[in-house]
Amino acid sequence: MRTLYPPVESLVNHSLPVGDGHVLHVEECGRLSGIPVLFLHGGPGAGCTPMHRRFFDPDRYRVILPDQRGAGRSTPHAGLEANTTADLVADLERLREALDVNRWLVFGGSWGSTLALAYAQSHPERVSGLILRGVFLCREEDIHWFYQHGASRVFPDHWQDFLEPIPIEERDDLVAAYRKRLDGEDQIAQYHAAHAWSVWEGRCATLRPESEVVDYFANPHNALGIARIENHYFSHGAFLDKPLLDGMDRLAGIPGHIVHGRYDMVCPVDQAHALHARWPGAELEIIDEAGHAASEPGIVDALVRATDRFAESLDAAGGRGA
Repeated sequence: MRTLYPPVESLVNHSLPVGDGHVLHVEECGRLSGIPVLFLHGGPGAGCTPMHRRFFDPDRYRVILPDQRGAGRSTPHAGLEANTTADLVADLERLREALDVNRWLVFGGSWGSTLALAYAQSHPERVSGLILRGVFLCREEDIHWFYQHGASRVFPDHWQDFLEPIPIEERDDLVAAYRKRLDGEDQIAQYHAAHAWSVWEGRCATLRPESEVVDYFANPHNALGIARIENHYFSHGAFLDKPLLDGMDRLAGIPGHIVHGRYDMVCPVDQAHALHARWPGAELEIIDEAGHAASEPGIVDALVRATDRFAESLDAAGGRGA
């Protein structure tokens, strides 16, 4: 079974102004003359971590890791103004042009898979391939499953903690109830809501409890970005003009590899299955002993094998993208 590549330091850090007061933090690692790969983090609002660099062979890849608007080390932190999917897609094009990349492999997990699909459907000529993990289609039913009724039946104990900040009379629309608190002026209520929202996700993300995952989601800085930006997107249908599945004809001819945990309770595996049905040219790999998190051993194994295979095929095809 494959494991992550050894820890690697970033080679270059960029501050990229993208307009509307937003400045993206972007790091590059690996080999600057290598195969360009764009890493898209989850959330939205989570940001990149040092672990994310390690899915790629640093001797073969030029790994580009942007923190999306409001996320991670980008500023303003947890900012919602001018923060939509169209804005994020436009930011990726600005980044590609700024780094003088012609085409890149796009790697995204959870919300990162949503953004990867939205970007690839808008700019298919710029994508040499896609690796997607924990597919999130951001349909109304997908949001309802995790934030209203569905996962609540699998984790009823954790669900009670998620419900705790919300009065009983507001629980018929939990996304809206949380939005009132996350966007409100009461900073104590905002922090309490952000912690409950983010920890709920962290607790459900793995097949077996992993304290490091929960601690990441519980960190106050991470929790505020994740909760505010996720809720902002999920209150607006992820700002998608049309369902992602309806645009899959745009990806014809683009190779893909989909990795999904069988017991993913955040983004159930039917989403990956539905995507594969519209994209038969991609490979679907369902990991039986895994949930949602990228850190689970079976998920790591599949993703590292996928990046290694793409390195071979893109090298052979001369697809370095510069």
